[in-house]
Amino acid sequence: MDVTPLTADERRSPPPLGWHTMSPESAMSAVQTEATRGLSEAAAASRLQRDGPNDLPAPQTAHPVVIFLRQFRSPLVYVLLAAAVLSLGLRHLTDAGFIGFVLVVNALLGAWQELQAERQSANLRGLLRVRATVLRDAVTREIDASQLVRGDIVVLASGDRVPADLRLCETQALEVDASMLTGESSPVAHDAALACEEHTPVADRTNCALAGTLVVRGRARGVVVATGSATEVGRIASRMAATAAGKPPLTVRMERFSHAVAIVVLSAAVLIGCVAVLVHDQSIFTMFTFGVALAVSAIPEGLPVAVTIALAIAARRMASRGAIVRQLPAVEGLGSCSLVASDKTGTLTCNELTAVELRLDDNARWQVTGAGYRPVGEIRRVDDGARVDKSTLVAAMHIAVACNEAELIAVDGAWRTRGDPTDLALLVLAAKAGIERDHVLAQWPVVAQIAYEPERRFAASFHRRDGSGWVAVKGAPERVFDMCVLDAGQRESRERDVSAMAQLGQRVLALAEGKFDAESDPASLRLDPVGLQFRALVGLIDPLREGAAAAVRRCHEAGIRVVMVTGDHPVTALAIADELGIAAGPDEVMQGSQVQLASPAQLTEAIGRVRVFARVTPEQKLAIVEAAQSAGHFVAVTGDGVNDAPALRRANIGVAMGRSGTDVARDAADLVLSDDNFTTIVAGVEEGRIAYRNIRNVVYLLTAAGIAEVVTVGLAVLAGLPLPLLPVQLLWLNLVTNGVQDVGLAFERGTGDELRAPPRPSHEPIFNRLMIQRGVLAGLWMSALGLGLFVWLLDAGRPLDEARNALLLLMVLMQNVDAINARSETISVLRLPLRNNPVLLAGVGVALGLHLAAMYLPWLQQVLAVRPPSAIDWWLLPALAVSLLVLMEAQKRWRHSRAQST
Repeated sequence: MDVTPLTADERRSPPPLGWHTMSPESAMSAVQTEATRGLSEAAAASRLQRDGPNDLPAPQTAHPVVIFLRQFRSPLVYVLLAAAVLSLGLRHLTDAGFIGFVLVVNALLGAWQELQAERQSANLRGLLRVRATVLRDAVTREIDASQLVRGDIVVLASGDRVPADLRLCETQALEVDASMLTGESSPVAHDAALACEEHTPVADRTNCALAGTLVVRGRARGVVVATGSATEVGRIASRMAATAAGKPPLTVRMERFSHAVAIVVLSAAVLIGCVAVLVHDQSIFTMFTFGVALAVSAIPEGLPVAVTIALAIAARRMASRGAIVRQLPAVEGLGSCSLVASDKTGTLTCNELTAVELRLDDNARWQVTGAGYRPVGEIRRVDDGARVDKSTLVAAMHIAVACNEAELIAVDGAWRTRGDPTDLALLVLAAKAGIERDHVLAQWPVVAQIAYEPERRFAASFHRRDGSGWVAVKGAPERVFDMCVLDAGQRESRERDVSAMAQLGQRVLALAEGKFDAESDPASLRLDPVGLQFRALVGLIDPLREGAAAAVRRCHEAGIRVVMVTGDHPVTALAIADELGIAAGPDEVMQGSQVQLASPAQLTEAIGRVRVFARVTPEQKLAIVEAAQSAGHFVAVTGDGVNDAPALRRANIGVAMGRSGTDVARDAADLVLSDDNFTTIVAGVEEGRIAYRNIRNVVYLLTAAGIAEVVTVGLAVLAGLPLPLLPVQLLWLNLVTNGVQDVGLAFERGTGDELRAPPRPSHEPIFNRLMIQRGVLAGLWMSALGLGLFVWLLDAGRPLDEARNALLLLMVLMQNVDAINARSETISVLRLPLRNNPVLLAGVGVALGLHLAAMYLPWLQQVLAVRPPSAIDWWLLPALAVSLLVLMEAQKRWRHSRAQST
């Protein structure tokens, strides 16, 4: 049948009630196709030309030039640009050139880091294209999934990735893993004949198969009803693009600090200039020139470079620990977050179903170690004092491998898997007991099989064994019990075991075996087996990632709340949360239906008491993130699935899984965990806090220097004294000296106590009370010593140039000392070996060396109006500078004593 291309409206919009409400025949009619022939190649080509390929729009990658220019989007950079323009207008080319140099270096560093992160993130994308089996012109063929169009008939088999959104037409024992979309860790049975209501949640529309999900069992045919951006995955990606990204904490704090600096500095410069002109009869042009120089000197020009370097260093350290940083401010942001909203499946758990417990027919209990699809671990008897009879365990393992369709193969030191997660878990379990499927099947060949179907709720495998017939059965416990010979007491006991295991969050499977007539016609074996002997209950879970519980505990110790947000069942979610230490009771669980009905105010209130959000949709997860932000939290969201993408983008910091994560999730995130390990988040928190502490140290150093310069010049002008420093000397002191030393502070290592303090309050400015105390104290002390020295030298009859020369050298020495003091706000520098930060030590040496060179090189002597100091100055000035260290050490000791007394 040749069909006409769909109209534009037909291509964009699903039926008013949704494809899941339609019968397969109605769906095929709506997209103008036939079940037996599919589309013609001509019709498919026409639709492909009109609709476009079956791909999600690739994330837009900014040009390197755009990334470079993006680094200038900072209020502090705007202030510096304005100062550079003013300096250029006044023909102060040296000043303008120096500021421009600092800004360009800052932008180059930031752009380089972002480009490196984008390359690393791109390398995580899969290299293989998805293929699809499609029916066209009544011929089944394999094509690239990007060539699929609406109306194609797609054939699915176990292990296939669903290439587009399908309305299923035929299904045979079909089970689909949709965890990437729904968060549901267990495969879900799908049935083409099922009729769904209009408002059925996406996770329950089991007559459809959605793009990106995985067929783990069975076969099916379906008609393509949506491709590319029109699929459920595409709609989530579109919502993600429309979601405003949250600002990282450092960006918010730096904006506040920059605004405050600009206001204070400009106000001080205007005030000093007005006093000089109105009171002391200085010329307007002279004081305008000096005011620009003072503003330039007091504004911390070195701060953007130092902040960028501090973040780049932390990003490099985080990369070595498994976290790839896509946006530099996200480095510190993770350290600032007060709440981590984590997905369960694939983030806190392995997303690999694992057998953890066995309860055998002899009432023996066995525990299984190891996690995931690697057959590494042991099966241990729980009641060690009892006599160990392994015959029943071996019998159960024979059933586990015989009634099984999965593959577990060692290839080059790794394990390749294929098949249903339950079957894989049973293969791994048997391998831990030393039982191999190939060996069992070679001894006991298969005669017939009954595949698992939702209606049956069991699977059976018939074998020839030692000249007789043997059947192995697995399935839902209550269904298998019906086929076994059990008296009332035995059944009641087994049902209690099932209930106890389910309360632990386990998915329970029953194993049984029996006999049949070996001469029977295989066709007659399709009937349900009866008279079986019960052998075992197997408890299966999606196990925790190694170290996840310890990571959650460390987050709690660091004052960070961890909240689980999952699409899984509340009972399962609570069991996992209890094991992790996230939640302990059902009163701490909130379901998606409750989230849907809650008002924004009610949801914000719930953030304070709820630890587990279960059965949530992507929209509800986004609402949870927004509610947490409304409650005052700086929120980090972790996840790996498409369903996590909108929340990842809206969060202050989005953290995606690199290995198992989808491209949509990685593109939405600020950080990508290359090892998919939740514990890496704790390492990221630690590195983020170290980075923020180093940035604070830099801010303190530059602020104290700025206060010293402004107060020294301001008091001199108010007192009618000559200008204590020339504009070029101010610029030299601020841009060169501090520009070298502050970079060294960015390399400071951790002190080991980073995770012992709670997160900083979201409203706390970077320039908080402690920094104000330290900055003002150090700045005023430097100003008092400097201005006092300047006045004393003038009163002693020393020429003005010599007094300025001595004052400039004293300022350099005091800032050398203050750079050492700035290494910690609370710990004595005497307890911090200099060898721990050789970069800072070198920076101090370079800063002092540059100034010494300026005093002895003729051309710099002329530019800066400096000269070599006298012998007396060399004794006096270092002693005055060291007094700053004594003062700041006394302040730390006083503050420590006061904290202990309170």
